[in-house]
Amino acid sequence: MTGQEPTSADQIDTTRPHPARMYDWYLGGKDNYPVDEQMGRQMLTLDPRVPVMARVNRAFMHRATRWLARNGVRQFLDIGTGIPTEPNLHQVAQETAPGARVVYCDNDPIVLAHAAALLRGTDEGATEYLQADVRDPDAILKGAKKVLDLGRPVALSLVALLHFISDEDGAHDLVRRLLAELPSGSYLVMTHATADFTPEESQAATEKLRAAGVTLALRSREEFTRFFDGLELVEPGVEVPHRWHPELGEPVPGQDDGVIPGYGAIGRKA
Repeated sequence: MTGQEPTSADQIDTTRPHPARMYDWYLGGKDNYPVDEQMGRQMLTLDPRVPVMARVNRAFMHRATRWLARNGVRQFLDIGTGIPTEPNLHQVAQETAPGARVVYCDNDPIVLAHAAALLRGTDEGATEYLQADVRDPDAILKGAKKVLDLGRPVALSLVALLHFISDEDGAHDLVRRLLAELPSGSYLVMTHATADFTPEESQAATEKLRAAGVTLALRSREEFTRFFDGLELVEPGVEVPHRWHPELGEPVPGQDDGVIPGYGAIGRKA
């Protein structure tokens, strides 16, 4: 259904690390390059639990999607999809609701090269992949409308994404723009890294990534909560990711062995 041809390898920038490919490396995937592994290993010297954090974020997405599907949501817009790692969002959603419709969006060409893996859903449902950047919400919304009915509730998923978007790039405004096009009953799903618990390590990580051309905009609990202004937070509200409805999934090995420096939440548009 994607209508887009896989990109050629020469369109992929292998000279500097990319967050989606680093995330793939943390998860044990093979769709990354030496530059991504090199930077990933530098992050591990600052905090060896980074792979656990990546898996915790992934597990939060599974539980959040499961909660949404069980509460009647049938449409999902997942921005910052990353390289496919099963189970993907559509598989979790369609397990509960076979007719669920899912649009994935990412700006990394290597994700487009693997888009076919994202498009294998149920016969009853629908999946689509868009090559677009979160900084271009109009393009995302235009593409999403081809699959999703924006007159009906949509779950907007921004998992482990917005900490790569600076305040100068208008992170909060981008979220407001996307939500403005979604109707009452829609949801915002987010996780976000923070320096609240590990200020020194976080500062070092930010500087290393900046030197490699990667923005890392860590935000406080207050700054993260601002993304949900005007929304009704789903209980238990803003929480460290693995403590958000843990009964909806299996625990990640190692998640309780130390601090998980991030927050997760779901908010509903009234």
